[in-house]
Amino acid sequence: MNLGVYTSCMHEVEFADMLNIVADLGLSSIEVNAGGFLASPHLPVAALMATEKARREYLATIRGAGLVLTALNVNGNPLHPDIEVSSRHAEDLRTAIHLAALLGIRNVVTMSGQPGSDPGGTAPAWIVEPWNSAATEVLDYQWDSVALPFWRTIDHMARDLGVQICIEMHPHNLVYNPATLVRLIERLGTNRIGAEMDPSHLFWQGIEPITAIQYLGDRVFHAAAKDVRMNPHSVHLNGILDDRFRPPAPGEPATRLGGRYVLNNFPEDPPWQFVAIGRGHDIEYWARFLDALGTVNPDIAINIEHEDSELAGRAGLVHSAEALHAAAAALTRDI
Repeated sequence: MNLGVYTSCMHEVEFADMLNIVADLGLSSIEVNAGGFLASPHLPVAALMATEKARREYLATIRGAGLVLTALNVNGNPLHPDIEVSSRHAEDLRTAIHLAALLGIRNVVTMSGQPGSDPGGTAPAWIVEPWNSAATEVLDYQWDSVALPFWRTIDHMARDLGVQICIEMHPHNLVYNPATLVRLIERLGTNRIGAEMDPSHLFWQGIEPITAIQYLGDRVFHAAAKDVRMNPHSVHLNGILDDRFRPPAPGEPATRLGGRYVLNNFPEDPPWQFVAIGRGHDIEYWARFLDALGTVNPDIAINIEHEDSELAGRAGLVHSAEALHAAAAALTRDI
């Protein structure tokens, strides 16, 4: 088991400095961005694709810091009906798979994507609770006409190159829970696609991540360490499917998601929010989470994904690392 960091929380930090920060936290693994929604400042994709020498030097630098590269991350929406978005994200995914093979990296982390509602749709359409036949007609189109043909080609590529595709179960994607992940795997008949077990989006949906790990078993390829705090008053008032998210105002910082799209701002009193490890669930819980992961995949890498707006920057990353170490120590004591 490798404990580490998904380095998107340090994109403003130079590569060498980032490696030293992770090593100083007593961690051993890094996961770096390779495209999709985010830039890739810690992964010079074109240079690494170009020469074996560049790849050797890149991996040697990581090893020299006492770390191992455990995954490339290329989260995006390769099924977006806006071709400006989907073509870029799909190409980034294919490139990341090829680069992972060249680097000898087994895991590529991504999302399943979300198509439009029909061939003329212009925006992604996420169907929740399809209690009427109009919704199931949309789902049939999204799965049969868009998702399965695309993912079949990705599955074949991953198989040919010896790479695993680790899908983050993320709302506003076709695959957002264990049932939809298993549906994709079984309909493709693949063993090359599995879970990137990020518990954060499972928490707020009401899914118990440990139960999901036990259900998915050896389909869990990789994991994130990311916590969520539920805010009971807001949940009781607005539920978890709260639509009060709003685009950034003119002049506000905005995270671009491809094309003309940006990441929306949370409401001031959200029903749930991302927090550093231990601020939503206690150390005992995280020890059980690590135990469940180690049971289904003893060699798994678990990388901190830091998005706590209340503990921004280094402080939140330090908090998460300390909590993860404490959970690992508690697990060792229990053994």
